[in-house]
Amino acid sequence: MAPMKTYLKLLGDRTIHSTALRVALTVGTILFCINHSLAVVNGTMTRTRWISAIVTYFVPYCVSTHGQMTSRIRHRATIKTLQPD
Repeated sequence: MAPMKTYLKLLGDRTIHSTALRVALTVGTILFCINHSLAVVNGTMTRTRWISAIVTYFVPYCVSTHGQMTSRIRHRATIKTLQPD
């Protein structure tokens, strides 16, 4: 199967999304606290900072999704090469 078709097929896998969501919530919250907690406490969150806060959660989600799919694609390729013809 072509890499893009495999990627798109795996994109529909719910286990990938549930893991990515947990990673995004955990890592995103840590990063949010590091980068924005003082602005929240001081009441100085601007629209730009809120957009940045949303991206703070989106990036770990995308990285986790990509990592899981890459790992699965490589695993499948390894299994194919190990199977006797």
